[in-house]
Amino acid sequence: MAFQVSPGVNVSEVDLTTIVPAVSTTVAGIAGQFDWGPANTAILISNEKELADTFSVPGANSHVAFMTAASFLAYGNALYVSRGLSGSNTGYTSRNATTNSANTADTIIKNAQTYDDDWGTGRTGVGPFVAKWAGDLGNSLLVSTCSSANAWSSTLTGNVTFTNGSTSITGNGTQFTTEVQVGDTLVLGPDKRTRRVASITSATALTLASTYTGNTGTSNGNTERRWRYFNEFDRAPGTSVFASNFSATNDEMHVIVIDEDGDITGTPGQVIEKYSAVSQASDALTEDGSTNYYKEVINRKSKWIWWAAHDDAYSTAGYRAKGGQAFTGAPLPQTDSFVNGRDGNQLTGSELISAYGVYQSKEDIDLSIIMMGDANATVTNNVIQNIAEVRKDLVVTTSPERADVVDNIRYAGSQRDDIVGARNALPSTSYAIMDSGWKYMYDKYNDLYRWIPLNGDVAGSIVRTDLDRDPWYSPAGFNRGHLKNVVKLAYNPGQADRDFLYRNGVNPIVTFPGQGTVLYGDKTLLAKPSAFDRINVRRLFIVLEKAISLASQYTLFEFNDDFTRAQFRNLVEPFLRDIQGRRGITDFRVVCDETNNTPEVIDRNEFIGDIYIKPARSINFIQLNFVAVRTGVNFNEIVGQF
Repeated sequence: MAFQVSPGVNVSEVDLTTIVPAVSTTVAGIAGQFDWGPANTAILISNEKELADTFSVPGANSHVAFMTAASFLAYGNALYVSRGLSGSNTGYTSRNATTNSANTADTIIKNAQTYDDDWGTGRTGVGPFVAKWAGDLGNSLLVSTCSSANAWSSTLTGNVTFTNGSTSITGNGTQFTTEVQVGDTLVLGPDKRTRRVASITSATALTLASTYTGNTGTSNGNTERRWRYFNEFDRAPGTSVFASNFSATNDEMHVIVIDEDGDITGTPGQVIEKYSAVSQASDALTEDGSTNYYKEVINRKSKWIWWAAHDDAYSTAGYRAKGGQAFTGAPLPQTDSFVNGRDGNQLTGSELISAYGVYQSKEDIDLSIIMMGDANATVTNNVIQNIAEVRKDLVVTTSPERADVVDNIRYAGSQRDDIVGARNALPSTSYAIMDSGWKYMYDKYNDLYRWIPLNGDVAGSIVRTDLDRDPWYSPAGFNRGHLKNVVKLAYNPGQADRDFLYRNGVNPIVTFPGQGTVLYGDKTLLAKPSAFDRINVRRLFIVLEKAISLASQYTLFEFNDDFTRAQFRNLVEPFLRDIQGRRGITDFRVVCDETNNTPEVIDRNEFIGDIYIKPARSINFIQLNFVAVRTGVNFNEIVGQF
């Protein structure tokens, strides 16, 4: 009990209820080339729709990574995705795009962190907004803002003449170049015909996007001009309740994001985001107490744009409403079509390694599998040696390169030989798994078929096994090894080739007529004969080591005495008995006493627990002996003799 100076009752608690926790075994990760989305950061994706929404649909350079990820998501629902960024990717801005320094590679917005570091305080000359991520897809964006009642709608000065059957409008003293913008709508004639402005040729002449049909006439100073997106909002921007409480005025603005070219939604001109009555005041709040400052609202909610700077027309934007600020806004809408985005070339090895680097720390991201997509041997070696074998809590799934199997018909056996050559370029390790090829699958986004590596399916088969059974079950065979979405295999190995591949640590994937496509092996890349040359044993030990090490953290800084050692044994043994009951191990023993915690160990402030495991083995070979005997033979006399 705690020391007390005077008499009294002291109450304390001792928690001896620590257990070995359950650990995640179904989370995978991949890095690769995608056409949109944050780069060099891991984003958790739960289904294919989220994958497409976050990283866009597959393109010319991105289809392999996308469809490998989609293949995995057909089996599991937890996948981290890291987008690699090519050095030839560029950002793009709303204006001055070809000369703006914001488009250089060193200022590309890769992810939220680089935005905060390089862009969050604003940049001069780039326009109010930039596309959220690098890539060609951003070129389809158009952003328009309306920051004053006059920008919402206004009455043109002077006379305006319109002619039935014509697209030409003339003015008499009307300053079209200062009072009208391309895209605005004019309300013409007594019938209030609305027509969009296509071009402005001078201060007194403009062209409509469609022919005016109605009475020819001249308005006498009462022609209404409207913002192009007038009908998308229910009122003009004005003064928010928050601003009016502090005698501030005219702080509101509307912002709309358009898919101008249709590359995002498939429909040119489609509205994809709207922000109504957001405020130019940096301290503005909504009625529920959340920020209404347009910069923060855009940055928190938009999937497509970041705030980049206050437009020059918003001379008071960013000021505080408290103190009675009179906000000015802009007299006309500010509309910008985005340009200068490029997807970039195919990722180099170093760029792909950089994208995989987000998975290095197991403290930051909890993973069980890393899929390599179509990465070459250099990248795969780097991931195995610098991530998997350092973390020691996950396995890598990899496939041969496309050229090894797709249309590889140089000679009979060239596919088999090149696959083994690809395997020999990788290290001997129990933390990696290699399959035998690529599959032909349908790309629903582009209505065509593509060749895709099978390591996403192998990872998916492992996860499905975890979900249906346990991590220590083999994911191979006809019970758990069926693969999905396979039209055909680039290489379907026969028995002789399967034997050769398996001896070299490659797991054949085979299509059997009438039985589907099956993962037909469960080896790791460990060349040394060992229990760890099997997937189920490697993953069994990953689970045991991960769970028991997490539980052991609560032994740190306790005394190395009989009580603590007994507590450790009582923690680990029930967990192992449970694993044994679920067929993961056949027997075990936990040693944690004075035999391995000697005085020398104790004096070094160390603690040792030895855990001996007999792992369960999967059946890889079946021998069936059929023995014919005479009718009168007693079976007891011959059983076991052959």
